[in-house]
Amino acid sequence: MSLAGSASAESFDARVLAGYGRNHVVGDDSGRRYVAVRRGKRGDVAVGDRVRCAPAGEGQAVIEERLPRASLLYRADAWRSKELAANVDLVAVVCAARPAFNLYFLWRALLAASVAELPSLVIMNKTDLAGADVDAARSELERLRALGHAGVAVAAKADPAGTLAALRPHVDGRTTLLVGQSGMGKSSLLNLLVPEANARTAEYSMRLNLGKQTTTASRWFETADGAVVDTPGFQSFGLAHVPLEQIAAHLPDFAPHLACRFLDCRHDEEPGCGVRAAVAAGNIDPRRYAFYRELAREARSFRSPGERR
Repeated sequence: MSLAGSASAESFDARVLAGYGRNHVVGDDSGRRYVAVRRGKRGDVAVGDRVRCAPAGEGQAVIEERLPRASLLYRADAWRSKELAANVDLVAVVCAARPAFNLYFLWRALLAASVAELPSLVIMNKTDLAGADVDAARSELERLRALGHAGVAVAAKADPAGTLAALRPHVDGRTTLLVGQSGMGKSSLLNLLVPEANARTAEYSMRLNLGKQTTTASRWFETADGAVVDTPGFQSFGLAHVPLEQIAAHLPDFAPHLACRFLDCRHDEEPGCGVRAAVAAGNIDPRRYAFYRELAREARSFRSPGERR
């Protein structure tokens, strides 16, 4: 794709391809790219957004308006929220047994996708490795499949052809957001799905004059049959934006057991709780209940004292 030449004075629509702070790379429908600034505002434009821009000189533009979104995935903690991408169709959570398998991160990402009303895919990478940790990770993938989550086991470096064959039925024709902790092999998967990803990342960095800093933000890559959005690896997935009363409803193993005695049951110490009865009967994994209680504690702590009961 060519970089933008001289532009007309007319506004144009574009896609946000990369960004850092108020500076973004946007691409119009003809493939031209611009460095665009969201003048006067900050934080309301994410990678993947469709925006209306006005030309502002050679290869430059001003984002005048963010167009309506079809979807948005973000994570949040007590201090701030981080928009990962807008207008995606699938959240692909990449995990692996090594360097470390964080089950709670995986569960949190799947919950965030459910709250955003987005389908999800678990990509268990590095399954060519041997060891008890790899076997345990495979077992967790099977448990998630039993709960209704889509999941594939792949080895991006050892078997790239097999990995692509496993991913194609899920990602073709979709805009796929890749999320995962550092070291899970997300970059290897990205390079399989988007062979020119490194070159285009370098172009984004050049246009923004940020060097390697672009790796701290999401990046949008068009493919022959859809798009892939890459995100930087991060170690925690905050869910401060999810209200306490919604958490259990978005856990597929909890949802069938929410007929509690009290309509506002928090599934903690209340009598007649369907969730706790299901845990006692072996219908909900105790680890999942411990996970729920951790999220519930966080949700209560994020509320102001006047909002807590």
